[in-house]
Amino acid sequence: MVEIEIDGKKVEVQEGSMVMDAANKLGTYIPHFCYHKKLSIAANCRMCLVEVEKAPKPLPACATPVNAGMIVRTASDKAVKAQKGVMEFLLINHPLDCPICDQGGECQLQDLAVGYGGSSSRYQEEKRVVEPKDVGPLISMKEMNRCIHCTRCVRFGQEVAGVMELGMLGRGEHSEITTFVGKTVDSELSGNMIDLCPVGALTSKPFRYSARTWELSRRKSVSPHDSVGANLIVQVKNGKVMRVLPFENEEVNECWISDKDRFAYEALDSEQRLTKPMLKQDGKWQEVDWQTALEYVAHGLRNIRHEHGADAIAALGTPYSTLEELSLLQKIVRGVGSENIDFRLRQSDFGLDGQIKPWLGMSIVEFSQLNRVFVIGSFLRKDHPLLSARLRQSAKSGAKVSVLHATDDDLLMPVANKIIAAPSAWLSALAEVAVAVAEAKGVAAPSAYAGVTASDAAKATAASLLSGDAKGVFLGNAAVQHPQAAQLHAAAQWIAEQTGAKLGVLTEGGNAVGGYLANAVPAAGKAAAVFAQPRKAYLLLNAEPELDSYDPQAASAALKQADMVVVMSAFKHGADYADVLLPIAPFTETSGTFVNTEGRAQSFNGTVKPAGDARPGWKVLRVLGNLLELENFEYETSESIRDELLGKETDLSARLNNLASVQLRAVSTAAAEVERVADVPIYFADPIARRSAPLLETRDGQAPRAWLSAALASKLGVAEGDQVKVKQGSGSAALTAAIDKKLPENVVRVAAAHASTAALGGMFGAIVVEKA
Repeated sequence: MVEIEIDGKKVEVQEGSMVMDAANKLGTYIPHFCYHKKLSIAANCRMCLVEVEKAPKPLPACATPVNAGMIVRTASDKAVKAQKGVMEFLLINHPLDCPICDQGGECQLQDLAVGYGGSSSRYQEEKRVVEPKDVGPLISMKEMNRCIHCTRCVRFGQEVAGVMELGMLGRGEHSEITTFVGKTVDSELSGNMIDLCPVGALTSKPFRYSARTWELSRRKSVSPHDSVGANLIVQVKNGKVMRVLPFENEEVNECWISDKDRFAYEALDSEQRLTKPMLKQDGKWQEVDWQTALEYVAHGLRNIRHEHGADAIAALGTPYSTLEELSLLQKIVRGVGSENIDFRLRQSDFGLDGQIKPWLGMSIVEFSQLNRVFVIGSFLRKDHPLLSARLRQSAKSGAKVSVLHATDDDLLMPVANKIIAAPSAWLSALAEVAVAVAEAKGVAAPSAYAGVTASDAAKATAASLLSGDAKGVFLGNAAVQHPQAAQLHAAAQWIAEQTGAKLGVLTEGGNAVGGYLANAVPAAGKAAAVFAQPRKAYLLLNAEPELDSYDPQAASAALKQADMVVVMSAFKHGADYADVLLPIAPFTETSGTFVNTEGRAQSFNGTVKPAGDARPGWKVLRVLGNLLELENFEYETSESIRDELLGKETDLSARLNNLASVQLRAVSTAAAEVERVADVPIYFADPIARRSAPLLETRDGQAPRAWLSAALASKLGVAEGDQVKVKQGSGSAALTAAIDKKLPENVVRVAAAHASTAALGGMFGAIVVEKA
């Protein structure tokens, strides 16, 4: 540690840190633009010049390392004169357009110009003009005249998002920030550049010109979109959500959020909002009041139980529903005597039911400190953008990441070992890694894997996991959705135990862990048959089975034959199979709790009033419970439901468990001739994101294509851009073909969760592709 003095106060800081870090530790503010605690040092705005004793001229605080006994003055005449001089230069070319600038009122340049700017300018020449750029539907670069070249956006792309989408061209007054020729900004974290921009050069396109910062009231919330549970600030004007920003929480999302968290709110006022309860009578939809709708549902459930038995009733939630909603949903289903309740619609193998309550297996902070990581079956960047960003930082600092997957997507980070194999070969690939671990350690390999020989890639992965001290083996969404999920889990568990690694599951949605804690799962051995054995009544909570389930064909068939389907949703959907539509509030309009992947319970309140006649889901379910005359449905608040489930705990990791006892089975190598791997595209994963207009205009929001390997494409005589017919089960889809040279030869990548592929069968398995 080194002791220095700043403005007469002594402070101790780590050797090698900068004067700025010491000032931050003391709480002394030094004006700055380009410095940011999460980015590398650029020292190109010069606003943070301070006087250092014995130095001939002022030095930048962000780039001056501390020395023992150093004396710094941040507000001496010499320092202030230097800072004012820099400010004069910064304002030379800056347009005087604060009255129409979206950043007005929250602009660092504005704030500092008050303290350090002159009242008039000595500069009389023409100001420079910079061409506006079009970089996509999320970020506006219309007023690049305002840019002060702090390069925060460039550094963010390079260092945090992992892809350098913006850069600087030209020199002197001709320098400007721009994208590569004709490219848009497509990173799933790009919106953070808007927050980082200290002037109004990068602004939010959807929010542009819609409100002033001082007209907005701010409310804290939690994102339902992915497993991190990012903390949000929801900004509201006149009862409408206008903007969503990150709320800094170092242990969860640092100061970042993904674009899905940031821009999905645009769906909340879409045309598709359901605002009144509706009943279908004689094939026509009619608006009714809540009393009528709920009595109709209660009456229908009683009749079906009477005629077909309680087992004919099923309820399906999603990991985007709150803990409270899922808890009441399972209480209603069990109250009428049925076990058919689930929220894991995309799962197909339930062999581990009753044994595990999957979670990350460690805290998010611990996850970012691992130095050996093995990720199995995960579209990491798109499924878990913020966890991926943390892993990228670790990989840049020397952590070794190994991957087993069916697609070789660019993870934007150094990957030490890759095993790219068809989904049907994942289990044998894990068996090879297990055998390699056993060989390297000199222990017996599992008897089920006798006769398996390890490939070089498996040996390298095993060697990587056996070195290092902080290690993790993680199962991604695709591994959990895989038809052999239980065996994959068991193999991963064996590898983790033998290498001293922790086993984790990268859970899906904002509340998958909460779904287990709410017990919204069937008793062991009862799962999987909710659609395979069609029921007579279905209650759907925030679920769109044709997009959210493993096998949309089976889901659609089951729903169409049912006597009663009740859709509880914030949006209108399911008109062809539903009998009742009940408008329930999305996360911005209700109070509730999400439990993130590390087992952290985060409660939030509604930020605006529910739209129209919509009501919070837990209230609707409570009243339905009362109408069905079930016991223990006297809740007055969502907090009382939460406290009954969780008590006063917020860290629930003690209740979670990834370890199962499953008999490892011999690996069979029978593979389909051509098989499918299905990703869930980032902006189609949940009901809110898939209706957000700006997100659907991005590259990730385009309709899915059929990705073929080069070998398969030439065998079928298909070129990039041709139309192909994809058949699976009893349905088919017409898609545009695209070629991915890195795909395994017999694998076709066709995304799930989109209307154009909803006629296909399971997310994995045999698939037929023909040229159209």
